[in-house]
Amino acid sequence: MENILPLAIDGADLTKPIIISGPCSAETEEQVLDTARRLARSGVKVYRAGIWKPRTKPGGFEGVGIPGLAWLNKVKEQTGMKTSTEVANRGHVEAALEYGVDLLWIGARTTANPFAMQEIADALRESGKDIPVLVKNPVNPDLELWIGALERLYNAGIKRLGVIHRGFSTYGEKVYRNSPNWRIPLELRVRYPKIPIICDPSHIGGKRELIASLSQQALDMGFDGLIVESHCNPDCAWSDKNQQITPEVLGVILDNLVYRDAPVPTESLQTLRRQIDQLDNELLEILSKRMNVSREIGAYKLAHNMPVVQPARYGDIMTSRVLAARQAGLGEEFMRQILSAIHEESVRIQVEISEKK
Repeated sequence: MENILPLAIDGADLTKPIIISGPCSAETEEQVLDTARRLARSGVKVYRAGIWKPRTKPGGFEGVGIPGLAWLNKVKEQTGMKTSTEVANRGHVEAALEYGVDLLWIGARTTANPFAMQEIADALRESGKDIPVLVKNPVNPDLELWIGALERLYNAGIKRLGVIHRGFSTYGEKVYRNSPNWRIPLELRVRYPKIPIICDPSHIGGKRELIASLSQQALDMGFDGLIVESHCNPDCAWSDKNQQITPEVLGVILDNLVYRDAPVPTESLQTLRRQIDQLDNELLEILSKRMNVSREIGAYKLAHNMPVVQPARYGDIMTSRVLAARQAGLGEEFMRQILSAIHEESVRIQVEISEKK
């Protein structure tokens, strides 16, 4: 993929940082146009809206379909903004191109499916139309799968390619909806420095209050832009309401972001601190999972009339974990203090369960 071209629409390069915004889902014509007019006042040039929505389970809102493409045309007419939407199969591609959508993106689930990616690539090649395409990272942290999706499009003649970093799925309690795993998009940049990287703080955070900080982190690491979910009335959104913000809030966030002339070097203190922040969040998620297991153990002990504290088990844990810590280069006393604190909290949880009997 040596001949990747800059992202451009109608022959004009998109201004960096590239800002793409709009609702998670197109719901009604009024909602689409109201959001678009307000985003245009905030200076957003590219409007996004989900027309087809992949749902984990049947029965949920799966998008308005083709009627929403006509609404996107009205967005272009009334605001001058370019339009973008997600496509997941040949039919989506053909409909989006017929209605003049300016930019397409591929969702995380589709990226992980080589058959679907080849179908989309074939549809784009057969259309003969030159359109920029952004590829979201796959659901799982698999860099090769991500690159494979890009290669299928590139081999089909699509040269205006970019990627969207939307984080990676993890199981259980967590700080972020999708773990950032910043090292993966940074590795992609090392291998393919010409490919623009857009950050999706809405899907990474899953909460609107995390959007600003995640956006700044992405820009500090040299990402080329942001795709942020914005809705005229987020609390009433038909999908992903917790991660959407109003156009006015987006404007405030954009005004307060620090745009650097050059990316912060990945070896810098700033980036190292970002890594510490991520690792701390991962530690919190792991500790939360561990305490959930402690709750299950407490319930089992209660049901089988077992004592909460079992000294032999605690001694075995302390001995084996301290040995493993020493082999990993960690101090013994440091590990003992951590294990003691974890054990104390685990006992507190189990006692609390036993007292509810």
